[in-house]
Amino acid sequence: MPNPPYAPPALEKGTLRITPLGGLGEVGRNMTVYEIDGKLLIVDCGVLFPEVQHPGVDLILPDITKIEDRLGDIVAIVLTHGHEDHIGGVPYLLKKREDIPLVGSKLTLAFISAKLKEHRITPKTREVAEGDRVNYGPFDLEFVAVNHSIPDALAVAIRTEAGLVIGTGDFKMDQLPLDGRITDLRAFARLGEEGVDLFMTDSTNADVPGFTPSEKNIGPVIEQVIAKTRGKVVVASFSSHVHRVQQVLDAAHANGRRVVLLGRSMVRNMKIASDLGYLNVPDGVIVDLKKSGDIPDHRIVYMSTGSQGEPMAVLSRMVNQEHQVEVGEGDTVILASSSIPGNETSIYRIIDGLMKLGANVVHKGNAKVHVSGHAAAGELLYCYNIVKPKNVMPIHGEYRMLVANAALAIETGVPQNRTVIAENGTVVDLSNGVARAVGQIDIDFIYVDGKSVGRVTDDDLRDRRTLAEEGFISVITVVETSLAQIVSGPEIHAKGVAEDQHVFDSIKPQIADALQQAMKEGMKDHHQLQQIVRRTVGRWVGTKLRRKAMIVPVVVVV
Repeated sequence: MPNPPYAPPALEKGTLRITPLGGLGEVGRNMTVYEIDGKLLIVDCGVLFPEVQHPGVDLILPDITKIEDRLGDIVAIVLTHGHEDHIGGVPYLLKKREDIPLVGSKLTLAFISAKLKEHRITPKTREVAEGDRVNYGPFDLEFVAVNHSIPDALAVAIRTEAGLVIGTGDFKMDQLPLDGRITDLRAFARLGEEGVDLFMTDSTNADVPGFTPSEKNIGPVIEQVIAKTRGKVVVASFSSHVHRVQQVLDAAHANGRRVVLLGRSMVRNMKIASDLGYLNVPDGVIVDLKKSGDIPDHRIVYMSTGSQGEPMAVLSRMVNQEHQVEVGEGDTVILASSSIPGNETSIYRIIDGLMKLGANVVHKGNAKVHVSGHAAAGELLYCYNIVKPKNVMPIHGEYRMLVANAALAIETGVPQNRTVIAENGTVVDLSNGVARAVGQIDIDFIYVDGKSVGRVTDDDLRDRRTLAEEGFISVITVVETSLAQIVSGPEIHAKGVAEDQHVFDSIKPQIADALQQAMKEGMKDHHQLQQIVRRTVGRWVGTKLRRKAMIVPVVVVV
């Protein structure tokens, strides 16, 4: 059960307040607000991708409404890396105040700047790298290199009057990374010697024993799969997974194949990565889709988006045969990513659809074509022993992951009462070397639906689910209230109810009788009469058809 809301006390001078507005109890929309001496620092502002219970929704944002009245107090937004679940919400926050400085590494700022350009926002940015130390108001920030599934990821050490906090961002401890950039445990140890008052650690793989395998193990497997394929190869991955794209480019080149990048975000991000030197493109390997028509299937690899089964992404459109690239017998599709929790059903639907088309589907379940970007339990134990924090607050993950992470900290000697298992909206104060939960605020989902931001409510989504699952019934009746007579109708139209229209003939007299009785008793307001129709039809549909369809009554008074 979520913690019931209770107001935190007034923030005392010299106390650091930490409030996650997203990313806890879920995998996505990561955003944490730090406050001290009247100033706010934001670390990450990402998005959560919708699931089946969010019909029509494009993105889900952190609850940025909680800081709308404090926009002038924000000194900076620190971005730990360039994945959507950490940067995707930035445009929606900057639309409220465009001049908030964005602080991040070269690649991270390049990705977010390109995204902001689509929103017609020119950001104020400050590029940092590992080892850099900068100040924003009362926050002294130091950046530490961490290894993740995207280059240029950073942990951030936040020094304030209240003490030293480390937020790892997403990280793992790959000892043989593709780019040679390892998680800087020496810096973690140095900070540990200084005294870390609060360690906020990535929980995504905390319930996975051992160590996350190395990225270098994936390249040979992808190359082998491509070599065995007679027809075309499609590789689906996240559009920002530079390391995976590099492996695909190398494997395609080794097998004499050309590569076509599919998906707007994939094309945009890989051009940025190539221009900045993070992606090494062999000469002549990448070819534009428009110029690929003459290349035979056994000489081509398509690198696409859609590994999570997103309905509008390239891979889903291939399954639905709505994309110009068609897959079938002799072709291989590689899903080179793990599933984000909640997406499993959509991914299996994609796999089934591809196999029905005759394609061979290679995925994490049957081949080593992906490794996680997050530290497993063994790696987290190393970090706790190196840093020796006074307090621990697990972040980034579903609730079971947070609990598992806290248990690891306790195993290494962190007292149980110094581990804070927080939820979105939990207000945590750090003071005198102790971190404790002091409040709980309500956190809402902010839905992006087309150009609408925050206007779609949970009630709207419930109506959409009802329409999809139970159907729609409209009842149109024209009445003359002065005579208490039905002039026309009731006329009933149903969609998605899976019943013959004649089934409604038996309810029409009941609707007419209920309306006439109400009018004889003096009811003349058409809204009240519509409620009479809604209740009458609702009871009948629930009893007779065993459905809970959406009922829309229209009563016209003449």
